[in-house]
Amino acid sequence: MTNTDSTLIESMNEVLLSIIGSINGLLWGQVLVYLLVGVGVYFTLRLGFIQIRQLGHSIKILRSGQEIENGISSYQVFCTSMAARVGTGNMAGVAVALTVGGPGAIFWMWLIALFGMATAFIESTLAQVYKVKDVDGQYRGGPAYYMEKGLGQRWMGTLFSIFLIIAFGLVFNAVQANTITDALNHSFGFDKTIMGIVIVVISGFFIMGGLRRVANASSKIVPVMAIGYLAIALIIVIMNITDVPAVLVLIVKSAFGWQEAAAGGVAYTIAQAMQSGIARGLFSNEAGMGSAANIAASATPNPNHPASQGFVQMLGVFVDTLVICTASAAMIMLSGVMDQPDATTGISLLQQALTNELGGWTSYFMALAILLFCFTSIIANYSYAETNVMFLNGNSKKGLFGFRMCVLAMVMFGSVASLPVVWNLADASMGMMALINIVALVLLSKLAIKVIKDYEVQLKAGKTPEFDRTKFPELDDLKGAWHPKKKQH
Repeated sequence: MTNTDSTLIESMNEVLLSIIGSINGLLWGQVLVYLLVGVGVYFTLRLGFIQIRQLGHSIKILRSGQEIENGISSYQVFCTSMAARVGTGNMAGVAVALTVGGPGAIFWMWLIALFGMATAFIESTLAQVYKVKDVDGQYRGGPAYYMEKGLGQRWMGTLFSIFLIIAFGLVFNAVQANTITDALNHSFGFDKTIMGIVIVVISGFFIMGGLRRVANASSKIVPVMAIGYLAIALIIVIMNITDVPAVLVLIVKSAFGWQEAAAGGVAYTIAQAMQSGIARGLFSNEAGMGSAANIAASATPNPNHPASQGFVQMLGVFVDTLVICTASAAMIMLSGVMDQPDATTGISLLQQALTNELGGWTSYFMALAILLFCFTSIIANYSYAETNVMFLNGNSKKGLFGFRMCVLAMVMFGSVASLPVVWNLADASMGMMALINIVALVLLSKLAIKVIKDYEVQLKAGKTPEFDRTKFPELDDLKGAWHPKKKQH
């Protein structure tokens, strides 16, 4: 390759980065932030702050949905969605939010998660309403399915599926693999190529087993990794328990610019805190993006009602942001590393906090945490994409093996290479799928709210909620997993 060719390729890469960067800036910096916050507030009001009123009921359903005879349980689906949600973003992303937006970003992160819980409820309920059975008797559903069956717009479902497959099925899995090999190379000096092969082999074992194997693995790994991470955070909180009230006050003051009022930078501080916190919250819990709804449809809910899974998925947003992201923020803020002149950013800031508080051995703990967080994200992301590949193929398994090989090839690529254009393309794809999903959610929200209220009416009457499709004439022509009961004569 000549110098001229190399220069031309570099110039093309710069142009692509600039174009995709502009698209991402518009989507994530302007359009999606307002839309996701707006629908979150709207659904919260329409559902009467159900995320607060029924949080205890959500926990009860999760506990009762652990064991079923056939299919995938609500608990397994919860763990799979958590596997996809919880990743380095809960660690590095929180650190970036703190350094860019200050402590106030955490307040706005909490607030957007609260509203996002209502959005997650709506999309997961719709995913359950419009789910179908595949050739193996496994439930399938999600935004693509409710766009086709609920709105009669298969083209919307097709676009959504393509964008999700690009983002979650291919590129994000390469990113996760890249994060694993970087961490293990940095901590232990492991060769990236060898580690890439190992990740491909292990990922392949779970991916080739389909949804049930992924769900089984997630239900075993996710609780261990979450409890381990939260235990470390709890130790640091206990060690600095006297500083906790001051940190909470600082978060609230910084969120509204009160902390920096004397310096005259109130507007800028509030704007930075809001932008960083909201973006971190939305990116982390994925509420409204349509991703977690794909696995939500695969559950056999208990009680046997579509809204039942909505309660469970709502809890997923709570745990992801209000628990795990908060744990990361607590470790960083209580350690005081942000006040040091040599403070870093990203995952390094969290590592610095752990080292200061607990010693050098925590670098190995972080490497293990990254390994588990990212690996579970790979197999869970694949499960989202699998459902959308089947949607494009008329709910058949045609082409599924070829797609699995493409996923594993991207995992290997990500293990050894880094290509900014590809990563930015994934962000753009996720932004587009979120935009399409928000439109569908708003258009179908009347039915979703009706289904949820039906559940609550039965619950208030002391009954175990059960779905009776004859109450919903909107679904009379629907051929899906929910069959109307025979009328009693």
